[in-house]
Amino acid sequence: MSAKTYEVRTYGCQMNVHDSERLSGLLEDAGYVPAPKDAEGADVVVFNTCAVRENADNRLYGNLGQLAPKKAARPGMQIAVGGCLAQKDRDTIVKKAPWVDVVFGTHNIGKLPVLLERARVQEEAQVEIAESLEAFPSTLPTRRESAYAAWVSISVGCNNTCTFCIVPALRGKEKDRRPGDILAEIEALVDEGVSEITLLGQNVNAYGSDIGDREAFSKLLRACGKIEGLERVRFTSPHPRDFTDDVIAAMAETPNVMPQLHMPLQSGSDTVLKAMRRSYRQERFLGIIEKVRAAMPDAAISTDIIVGFPGETEEDFEQTLHTVRESRFAQAFTFQYSKRPGTPAAEMEGQIPKEVVQARYERLVALQEEISWEENKKQVGRTLEVMVAEGEGRKDDATRRLSGRAPDNRLVHFTRPEEPVRPGDMVTVEITYAAPHHLLAEGPVQAVRRTRAGDAWEKRNAAPAAKPAGVMLGLPTIGAPAPSPAPAAGCGCD
Repeated sequence: MSAKTYEVRTYGCQMNVHDSERLSGLLEDAGYVPAPKDAEGADVVVFNTCAVRENADNRLYGNLGQLAPKKAARPGMQIAVGGCLAQKDRDTIVKKAPWVDVVFGTHNIGKLPVLLERARVQEEAQVEIAESLEAFPSTLPTRRESAYAAWVSISVGCNNTCTFCIVPALRGKEKDRRPGDILAEIEALVDEGVSEITLLGQNVNAYGSDIGDREAFSKLLRACGKIEGLERVRFTSPHPRDFTDDVIAAMAETPNVMPQLHMPLQSGSDTVLKAMRRSYRQERFLGIIEKVRAAMPDAAISTDIIVGFPGETEEDFEQTLHTVRESRFAQAFTFQYSKRPGTPAAEMEGQIPKEVVQARYERLVALQEEISWEENKKQVGRTLEVMVAEGEGRKDDATRRLSGRAPDNRLVHFTRPEEPVRPGDMVTVEITYAAPHHLLAEGPVQAVRRTRAGDAWEKRNAAPAAKPAGVMLGLPTIGAPAPSPAPAAGCGCD
């Protein structure tokens, strides 16, 4: 009898992407296999949901509705719904979509295979939502998609109470992993061929608050610098409130910590920041940017910004534009404010008319586009070592180019070298042209450095039938601002 197939559909932030790796690992550990991309459907479809957008539930129920006739025509097919929306809506999901077999939350993803089997045997929906974390996700099996880059979760949950964000209510209070456990996982990944890791947390630089060490995050960055074979270290997403000078020093002084920083602004107006319950003001934010640039002049800084928060005046918005001009972000993820059910902001007075929000949004995007292009033009003439990526350039086949990431995470398209290179290998190129959201190296590649990460990619692809031992999804693309409001690098909750 052939093995049952599965498909995991992921919505939302990096935490959900990482959780989906665990869900895939759990299912493969239980004997399921990934559904082929050209297959009509999978035996098990898992929705890993997000709750931060106003229409998140509409999107979910629309997708569930599309699956209902497929399930009716396919005996034994099962549908599971997990993630933040499942944690929030619980029994509502089964009432609205009674053909769903399993509903599980953010705290008990490890129960998925058991709940699927229980639903099959009992022939009724299984709804199980834990109120607190049952086991740190890092203890679960993982099915990672990239041989050279990996997420490493250092904490779960968040202690902030931003008025636009429901994530802390669904993910719970911050819980930190022990430093030794984190470093052991990183070392194991490096042994498997991973050369780039991204430290992940809902508020990553608050790491240590749960274990009573305010400098725990900077110590962790420095410890990563001592791991042989680990070439690139990134982290996301920090919070300005907790971003301290010792972290800046650790970034600048640790060679494998990349000169890249994603620092969510949300608004440049002190009035709006107060209404958002963000515990910093414009001066504090710009002060952080100034210190980072002093310590790392070549650092690329990106951000998240919400336009049209309730009560935002034209003067408030102008303060955001001022902060963007002063900060010179390499890129920004810009969002039009939308009501997020269950958040204080959804009930606030002064909701901004859609047309006003849209006009402000377009002005912000135009300004940031101009700045991104100007900042990228400064890269022309620089010689950079680029890590070859898998599937980053949509036009690579047509242009006969390859793509990869510079140390500061800028996307670089480069001429295909004569000698073969693999994802995870390093190439040295000279930047010849800059666009707002990518760089080009049109001349010949100056050098190719074959790496253990490239070896790992080659080994995996030479034996596609082998069950992956555990490496991770390619890093999140921090690229162009979306042309219309959409979930992006963060869920907007940092």
